[in-house]
Amino acid sequence: MKSTTTLLLAAAIISAPAFSLNAFADKGHDHDAKPMAMAAPAAAGDMADGEVRKVDKDAKKITLKHGDIKNLDMPGMTMVFQVKDPALLEKVQTGDKVKFRAEKAGGTLMVTDIQIAQ
Repeated sequence: MKSTTTLLLAAAIISAPAFSLNAFADKGHDHDAKPMAMAAPAAAGDMADGEVRKVDKDAKKITLKHGDIKNLDMPGMTMVFQVKDPALLEKVQTGDKVKFRAEKAGGTLMVTDIQIAQ
């Protein structure tokens, strides 16, 4: 009986690290997480606030004084952006308060959506 208890105790001690490592390796892993490609599109709340300072339709650029752009981890400032679709520039004029979405594409910061703020 004593040798059986000793054997079981030894087996438990030897196998404990294996279970601990598996639990540690799996910690924080979300089995229900969706792949990045299937993530939901950005919500309107993800849009940054800004004010149109200049619209340059020929160059397909817009100058915005903007607040923080969270998805780019960028603080507020005034800067020039390319626009993904030149038709976006038809929606706004200098002085408009806007909400916009910007993304980094090939090293260029680009406005991909813009709306007049309500």
